[in-house]
This record gives sequence, C-alpha cells and structure tokens, in this order.
Amino acid sequence: MMGRVTEHFLVRGGARLVGEVEVVGAKNSVLKLMAAALLAEGTTTITNCPQILDVPLMADVLRSLGCEVTLDGDTATITTPAELNHRADSPSMGKLRASVCVLGPLVGRCKRAVVALPGGDAIGSRPLDMHQNGLRQLGAHSEIEHGCVVAEAEGLHGAQIWLDFPSVGATENILMAAVLAPGTTVIDNAAREPEIVNLCTMLTEMGARVEGAGTSTLTVEGVERLRPTEHRVIGDRIVGATWAFAAAMTMGDVTVRGVNPHHLDLVLEKLRAAGAEITTLDDGDGFRVVQDERPRAVDFVTLPYPGFATDLQPFAIALTSIAEGTSMITENLFEARFRFIEEMVRLGADARTDGHHAVVRGVERLSSAPVWASDIRAGVGLVLAGLRADGVTEVWDVFHIDRGYPMFVENMQKLGADVRRVDDEPDRA
Repeated sequence: MMGRVTEHFLVRGGARLVGEVEVVGAKNSVLKLMAAALLAEGTTTITNCPQILDVPLMADVLRSLGCEVTLDGDTATITTPAELNHRADSPSMGKLRASVCVLGPLVGRCKRAVVALPGGDAIGSRPLDMHQNGLRQLGAHSEIEHGCVVAEAEGLHGAQIWLDFPSVGATENILMAAVLAPGTTVIDNAAREPEIVNLCTMLTEMGARVEGAGTSTLTVEGVERLRPTEHRVIGDRIVGATWAFAAAMTMGDVTVRGVNPHHLDLVLEKLRAAGAEITTLDDGDGFRVVQDERPRAVDFVTLPYPGFATDLQPFAIALTSIAEGTSMITENLFEARFRFIEEMVRLGADARTDGHHAVVRGVERLSSAPVWASDIRAGVGLVLAGLRADGVTEVWDVFHIDRGYPMFVENMQKLGADVRRVDDEPDRA
C-alpha cells in the first residue's frame, strides 16, 4: 500500500551501525523475470522475490493481461494463458518504470502490444527510442500514440541490432522479443548488468537459445515456443551496496549476506579507498565492511555496469559529504540525479554542481532538517545522511523507499540505528 502523504521517517543521528543484514531478491531483476513469464503458456514460479511495493504493482499489470498471479511471501506464481490480452494500460502501469518491460514479451507472443508509457522515479529523461528501434529491426512497426507505445508485426525475424547506449531496459525488451523471432538476432553494445545475466539464465531455462550473457554481445537463436520454469531472483546488489555505504558512513561494522560480492567489485574498491576494511564471506554469499575512522574523500564516476551504478550516486554524495577532504562526483547517465544535492544542502552539506559534475567538501557532521525524497535511492541516501547529522532529521515521501527496500526501518533498527516511521506530526521530543 502506498504511504500516506504525512508518513515520514524520523532519523536520530549518532548511531554506529553494527551487526548482520540479509539482502533479498533484486528489485531490478524480479520485475523483468515476472514479465518474462508472459513468454510461455503455463505456470512459472519465481522465488526470492523482495516484498516491495513494485512487485504487487507488476502483478496487477500481468493480471490485466490475462495472467493469474499469486504472491505468497517471497514467491510469485504466474499462470499465463494461451491467449494474452495485448493491451497493457492498467492504472498500475503509471506507477512503476519497469512496467515497460512487458513490451518485448507481448510483441514476441502476440505480435502486437499497446503499452502505456511508464511512471516511476523522477531522475530524468529515459526515452524509449532504443526499445522501439530494436523492435522495428525485428520486423515490428512501433509508434507512440495517445500516451502508449504501440507495436505490431505480421511476423518477427532475427536482426543485427546495435544499441547507441548499453540500455538495460532496451536490452531486456529486445531480448525478450527476439527469443521467439525466427532466425538469429545479435544485440551489440548490450547491457552487461548481473540482472541481464539473470534474465538470460531464466530464458535459457525456459528453452530459449541465448549466448553471451554478461558480455556486450548477445546472440539469440529464435525458437518456436518456450516452457514455464521455476527461477530464483539474484540478490539485490544495490541494496547490498546501501548497507556497505551505511557501514562506512557511520564508522560501523556490518556483515551483508545474500548478495554476490563480485557484483560489487568496483563499489567495494571505492569504499576501501575511503578507508574501509572489506572481507568476502567464506561461502561467497556476502561481505563484511568495517570502518574505524572518518571516511577519506573519494571521486566517483557513474557508468554502465561494470562501472559505478547511477543508483548508488546519492550514497556516494552522502558519504563524501562527511568524508575528510574534497571529492568530485560525475553523473553520466541521469541528469536529474543531482536534485538530491538540494536536499543534502538542507542538511549542511558543502556541495556544488556544475553540469554533470558535483564537488563535495566533507564536513565532520551534518545538521538535521526536514528533507524530501525524490526517488528510491535519494530517500535512502537522506536517511544515511541523517545518521551523521545532529538531532532528528525528518525524511518525507518515504513511499519511494518502500518501493525498493523491504523491511527498511526494521533492518536499520536491527543494526542499531534510531529510525522510526511515523504518520502524524513529527515528534521533536
């Protein structure tokens, strides 16, 4: 359920985070896997689903297309009919960006799709040109009409497709349309994120023929039909990195389980440069971050995977705002991410922006203030900043956080943070 307008977090600064936290399935993976279930008639089961707001929203989208969807704890069971509704224009479409990922499966299965333009985070322009161009090269006609992406094809066929940018969403949509297109499709400059690899693994389990997962070239041999499967969502590397930054910022000692540390190689190296001691767990299912002193200044540049993820940019700004020295943050992907800095300045951060660069001069301690979350990661970044502020920081519009972080307050409290969710007037006592 969406949070009420008055719902917010109260964050009391000063706590050192210590303990262990479990990371569940990746938000940026589960929604795409749910969409992939559209490609096969029958019942697909997806496990390790995060219990976040976006999962029931995607379930509503699939139900509007004719699927039966049951959510039970961390398991989603999706029964896809032989005949799908090709119109994805339910109200839930406007509430999450990832809803556009039904476009590829619908074109692949139905040879036509009407998909409402998606909603989601306010982080800048994310046009669908590459999605449409890829589908056109596969043989579909695609236009924007009346607030919807409309695509139709008499028949699809394999194609050589070059992406101008390694877009995760475009790679996913083109891939899911291509698995049922006769012939060979080659997607060059494809996204390489672990979530793409996870999708390729599930499609292969369903009978698709996909090679090159994790590289910049995907080769797809179209098959006639796919079969349903059971698949486990990979651990959420962005959430795992969140707890790593939280440990470093609070000079804490946090063990993170449930995520592949190799998905965070660059992130963990940056935190080592900031002074953290990081060890990988013996079973390879997580890592430990120990920070004994105030973090040192570190420069960050956002780039497609395996570069530093743009989703983590707010955490980089929060860390450098209390680090010793001056850091430069360069944002290469989403121009509106720097809106976060306006809220950080409310908290006393010394930060200035110039185009897609931000210069952050660290201060020893921030000062509490009311701040507003503009997206999922900005909201969490403000909570992390509040942990290093004097007094009580009010973080508003926390429904964003609920879209990406299950049990967020509970996990914070488990690690020793003084964070409370309230839905009345702020308690300033």
